[in-house]
Amino acid sequence: MSIPADDLRLLNQCRHYDPHGLYGWHDGTVHTRRPGAERVELVTAEDVVPMRNIGDDIFFAELAENEDYRLRITYPAQPPRDIADGYRFLPTLGSLDLHLISEGRHERLWDVLGANLKTYASELGEITGTAFAVWAPNAEGVSVVGDFCGWNAAQYPMRSLGSTGIWEVFIPGVGAGERYKFAIQTKEGRRIDKADPMARRTLAPPETASVIEESTYEWKDADWLDSRSTDLNVPMSVYEVHVGSWKQGSNYNTLREELIPYLQEHGYTHVELMPVAEHPFGGSWGYQVSSYYAPSARWGNPDDLRALIDALHNAG
Repeated sequence: MSIPADDLRLLNQCRHYDPHGLYGWHDGTVHTRRPGAERVELVTAEDVVPMRNIGDDIFFAELAENEDYRLRITYPAQPPRDIADGYRFLPTLGSLDLHLISEGRHERLWDVLGANLKTYASELGEITGTAFAVWAPNAEGVSVVGDFCGWNAAQYPMRSLGSTGIWEVFIPGVGAGERYKFAIQTKEGRRIDKADPMARRTLAPPETASVIEESTYEWKDADWLDSRSTDLNVPMSVYEVHVGSWKQGSNYNTLREELIPYLQEHGYTHVELMPVAEHPFGGSWGYQVSSYYAPSARWGNPDDLRALIDALHNAG
């Protein structure tokens, strides 16, 4: 079964607002787009069904019931790989999230926008991947692009969640460490690849890609948190520091080794870090932010910053 011509045109132009209404399972059929694949098979608990290439890198097969399945994809000179179909999943943002975002009152945007790792149970086994979401109210279409799809905007188009301006998609098999951006199709007909403003990690400038982040850092400052003073009348002395300028070549790790003894020697009680959120122009000293929750990769990775904060706490 072919996809209607108008829908196919919008998909090819990366301007379709509802790719989930075409890809995945619908009325006894499954469609998936897999550019460059030699063969795609539909794998269920009881059967393996070859999918037919119907053009434009779109593969099709019949599946009577909407049961759990995997896509077995074979690319040239590579072994077959089984992955879940992200276009079977409901939106990863709930109605309350969308309501609060629309009113500008959502207080944990980083939990629902950006790139968030997810794990789901299913009949054929656990499914892990990344939920992507971005606010782009004036876009004609939005896709996730990255190394995992050859930066091809036609591979992972996102769906529009109505008047909220949010675009969303869950991509199984894409995990921590992958580089990505959002490919925005403008009303003027241009494609602009944008870094994720909600990213938790980035590449070091002049690179501009966002990075899916997962931390295994274990904090060691519980004693300090329990014992810190709540007396607001205690004298304080604040040391303001810019990570990259304290010493030439300084970073989160060198500050941990060199800054803390300096602070203790001179009697400082608090540290004020000048902006550490990622920013494209180093000369701004961090005051022109491009990713609000990603510590600048100029000075290390997010866990390096966690270790610095941990060490400062444990030094009192």
